[in-house]
Amino acid sequence: MATSLDLQEQEQLDALKAFWNQHGNLITWLLILALGAYGAWNGWQWYQRDLATKAAAMYDELDRAAQAGDAERAGRISSDLRERYPRTAFAAQGALEAARAQFDKGQTDAARASLAWVADHARDDDLRTIARLRLAGLQADAKQYGAALQTLDAAKAEGFGALVDDRRGDVLMADGKSADAKAAYQAALAAMSATTPYRQVIEAKLTAMG
Repeated sequence: MATSLDLQEQEQLDALKAFWNQHGNLITWLLILALGAYGAWNGWQWYQRDLATKAAAMYDELDRAAQAGDAERAGRISSDLRERYPRTAFAAQGALEAARAQFDKGQTDAARASLAWVADHARDDDLRTIARLRLAGLQADAKQYGAALQTLDAAKAEGFGALVDDRRGDVLMADGKSADAKAAYQAALAAMSATTPYRQVIEAKLTAMG
C-alpha cells in the first residue's frame, strides 16, 4: 500500500513538474502583470486622491480671497489652480468664483476670461452652461451681441433651456431687436415650470415690452 501511494505521489509530482516546465513562464508573467496592474491601479487611486486634496485646499484659499473681495488674489489662485489641476471640478468652480469677484471689482475683461475658460474646459456640462450664461451677459454689456448669442447657442445642458432663452431675450433686447427678444422671453416662459418663482421676472419683462 505504501509503495503504491509513493508511486502515485511521484507520478503527480512528475506531472506537476512537466506542467510547470511547459507553462511556468507564462503563469509567472501573468502573475507579474496582474500584480503590476493592481499596483498601478492603487497608485492611480492615490494620485487622484492627492490631486483632489491639493486642489480642494487651493479652492478653499481662493474662496476666502473672493469672500474678502480680493479679486486680484482670487484671480491669481484661480490661474494657478487651472494650470496645476485643470481636470478637477475645483478648477472650474474656482474660475466661476474668481469671475464673480473680478466682476464685482469692475475687472470685466478678467471676468470674461475666467468664464471663457470654464465654458471651454469644464468637464461638467452644467458648469459650462452656467459659465456661458454669465459670459453672454458680460458680452452683451460690452455690446458684443453677436458673440453673446453664439455663446448662448453653445449652452446646451439639460434643464437650462428656459434660462438660456431668457438670457437670449436680454441680449436681443439690448441690441434693439425687441420683436426677437419678445419671442425669446415667450419661449423661456413656455419652457419654465408654472411653480418657478422666476417666471414673475420674465412676465415683468414681457409686460414692460407691451
